[in-house]
Amino acid sequence: MRKTQRFPFRKIFPLTLKSSLTRPRPFRAYSFVPFSPLAMLDPTILTLGGIVLGIAIIERILERWGVIDLVDQLAKVMRFILPVAFYSALIYFFATFIF
Repeated sequence: MRKTQRFPFRKIFPLTLKSSLTRPRPFRAYSFVPFSPLAMLDPTILTLGGIVLGIAIIERILERWGVIDLVDQLAKVMRFILPVAFYSALIYFFATFIF
C-alpha cells in the first residue's frame, strides 16, 4: 500500500501572496470618447439631419415662389415625419453609442 504524502496548506499558498493581492496596482486610463462632440458625427444621424434640413429649405423656396397649397400639404406631412425622425435618431444614437 502506498503512503500518502501530506502538504501543509501554508506551504502551497504562502502568506506573501495574500499581501500582494491587497496592494492596489497603479494604472491610468483616460477615455474621452463619451464626452467628445465628434461622437455625434454618425453617418446615419447626419443623413437624417440632412434630409430634414433639405425638406425645410425646399419648403421655404416653395413659399417664396408662392405655391402656398403645396407648402401647406408639405407642412402637414412634416408635422408627422419630423418627430418620428427625431425620436428614431435619438433612440438609434443611444442604442449604438458606447458610454
